[in-house]
Amino acid sequence: MNGAKLRLKILLVYPRYPDTFWSFRHALRIISKKAAFPPLGLLTIASMLPKEWDKKLVDMNAATLTDKDIRWADYVFISAMVVQRASAQEVIKRCGKFGTKTVAGGPLFTSESEDYPDVDHLVLNEAETTLPLFLEDLKNGCPQRIYTSAERPDITRTPVPMWSLLNIKKYTTMSIQYSRGCPFDCEFCDIIVLNGNRPRTKSKEQLIAELDALYNRGWRETVFLVDDNFIGNKRKLKDEILPAMIKWQKDRKFPFGLLTEASINLADDEELMQLMVDAGFDTVFIGIETPNEESLVECNKHQNRNRDLLASVRKIQNRGMQVHGGFILGFDNDPDSIFKSQLNFIQKSGIVTAMVGLLNAPRGTRLYQRLKKENRLIDDGLTGDNTDCSMNFTPKMGREKLINGYRQVVTSIYSSKQYYSRVKTFLKEYKPRRRKSIAQLRFWHLRALLRSMWALGVLENDRWHYWRFFFSTLLKNPRSFSTSMVLAVYGFHFRTIARKHNKTSIEDARV
Repeated sequence: MNGAKLRLKILLVYPRYPDTFWSFRHALRIISKKAAFPPLGLLTIASMLPKEWDKKLVDMNAATLTDKDIRWADYVFISAMVVQRASAQEVIKRCGKFGTKTVAGGPLFTSESEDYPDVDHLVLNEAETTLPLFLEDLKNGCPQRIYTSAERPDITRTPVPMWSLLNIKKYTTMSIQYSRGCPFDCEFCDIIVLNGNRPRTKSKEQLIAELDALYNRGWRETVFLVDDNFIGNKRKLKDEILPAMIKWQKDRKFPFGLLTEASINLADDEELMQLMVDAGFDTVFIGIETPNEESLVECNKHQNRNRDLLASVRKIQNRGMQVHGGFILGFDNDPDSIFKSQLNFIQKSGIVTAMVGLLNAPRGTRLYQRLKKENRLIDDGLTGDNTDCSMNFTPKMGREKLINGYRQVVTSIYSSKQYYSRVKTFLKEYKPRRRKSIAQLRFWHLRALLRSMWALGVLENDRWHYWRFFFSTLLKNPRSFSTSMVLAVYGFHFRTIARKHNKTSIEDARV
């Protein structure tokens, strides 16, 4: 091929998520949105491709992938996480049917590259390193099948995502990545396998440019900073990034609410919490994992050890940030009482969005290697969804006992009674920053409220819990009414998923 004349048609495809806790699908139906988050990786890849190439994006969570789309393309670029495996396999099969070449990358293919012999080109690891090599070979007419690299690239070279490919009205939240990597080394986590444990960060100029790009597209809702651990480099955040974000938000009257992921040691830094709240952060996801100290030692979650986890959560919520929590059952050191302990902790903490899952061992993690040596790995059918009762190893507690206990926890915490009680506990602790904002009441907000009233207040069997919560909040805590109604919709989704998983027999649960 002559590089000067090469002009290709590229279809970027993001496979569909299954119906899980993380999909928020049942909540999305109420608010008439198609997906929670955009395919940030593919939008970034699009910006790294030659400008003269024709590009289309199909996020299968928000639109239908048609045969016409596939036939149009010279190459289909696919990026996916492990939980999207089944949909990704179907996309690859469909492309093969029409003879359209495929290029695959992202966490799924990087972790399981040997499982995809039908993919024409695997561009693995971080695209800033491997994609240019593929593009150069493609230009010269000699593309290889696999491109891989252990290099951790400087992400100050990463371009602004190509938001023009996306219909942002279909989403509840937009995404930005500021950093990659996490300074901690939890045994079960594949973040350091994929992105390393030395946080790499973008410049403040890059971050502001990405905020500008979303603002200029007309976005005025929530933005998720999708970092593995946003506070991995605290000093740079305090000295450069957060002051720049505060100024940007103030100049535009706070168009974005912000959320991110962080470690529990955020609670130890008053200055950092204050700066984050000043910048507009109102939600943070934190891996709590377990209240059992021995299990924290086992998984090397030392940042959570030797602290009052409940007090840490309350401190963050007192400062104005809602805590979403990740919890895990299935550690070797979990006692028989762990189910009751997890349930009690979640209720007392006021963590409304409590994502409880079973321990799994992703390929490449230290946990995977340890269990392999102990001959405890089962057929590596890791689904990527730790809430569907699938496990890829034999737990010491015993599989049946663990799954039964897990179901009891999930069924309990997402029952209407327990859930609305937890929202009330949260609201007592939550001290949000009150500020003037350009955020406006939109038609879809009102429509979402009416649809939620119908779904939760009419169709649900235990609807009286909803109405009791509805009027109690409206009369006693009206300033938190909108937050409460959003959480009520979340609860509807979580209950629906919990009921679905609870119907699955232990014999039918995937191994």
